[in-house]
Amino acid sequence: MESSSIITPEDVLESLMNDGTIDAMRLKIINQLKTNEELKNTTIKMVEQSKVLNTPGAEKQTKRELFDALRQELEASVLEMASKAVWKLILDDNGLGKDINETVENVFCQLSGLEPPLYPQNVEAELEKQQEEASAKGKGKEIESEKENSDSASKKRGFEEMNSLVEAIEVASGSSKPLAVPDDSSKLPLSQD
Repeated sequence: MESSSIITPEDVLESLMNDGTIDAMRLKIINQLKTNEELKNTTIKMVEQSKVLNTPGAEKQTKRELFDALRQELEASVLEMASKAVWKLILDDNGLGKDINETVENVFCQLSGLEPPLYPQNVEAELEKQQEEASAKGKGKEIESEKENSDSASKKRGFEEMNSLVEAIEVASGSSKPLAVPDDSSKLPLSQD
């Protein structure tokens, strides 16, 4: 793939699928779901309290009939709980979610010829964390003013750095096409509020 072509999310996904990374991530998610005691316990309680098993005559039904009836009664609820648990894993900034973000970023960088990390350390996230802690202690105003002062400086610097990066990439690739920016622009300190 030429370095002057725009790397799309589909390109990254195709690379992840072809090298087995998606399957490995899926396996990690499944293994973590299997160890999720809250999910297990809630599902067990739902089965124990099901109308199907607590209906007179249930003991006369075959296992297959009971299983089909339980599936019909509980499948949507259990799948919804499992889906929420999976999203919690995927969005976790410290565990699997962090691994996924880093893997996707590395593949994007590899395909585009850029050096990771694409995004500098998020100073704003750290300041928000400090603000939340200080708010709980009644010191929110001091941290808020520090954050406002830091926000304008970091946004300006981030914007200038990103412009320089875009120009360098365009010069290196000999392309006048605009650079494709990943959809997750929330991590980019580009806005000039």
